[in-house]
Amino acid sequence: MNNAMKAVLEGGPDDLPERIVSITTPGLDIKIPFRGGYEHFKVTKRHQETSEGQLPVYEWWERTEVPG
Repeated sequence: MNNAMKAVLEGGPDDLPERIVSITTPGLDIKIPFRGGYEHFKVTKRHQETSEGQLPVYEWWERTEVPG
């Protein structure tokens, strides 16, 4: 697997189904759809050793709701 295209998510809801996610553009914020809204994660300067190798860490910073 290409580690440059994956990231570790830190923080946010405890029941978020995935903590290692694919990313399309390294270094940009990530928006994860979850429970009728989005969980937003910002890139950090940290990396974490995982079962998939060393990956960049993205930290949760807010949730937005989808109108409906």
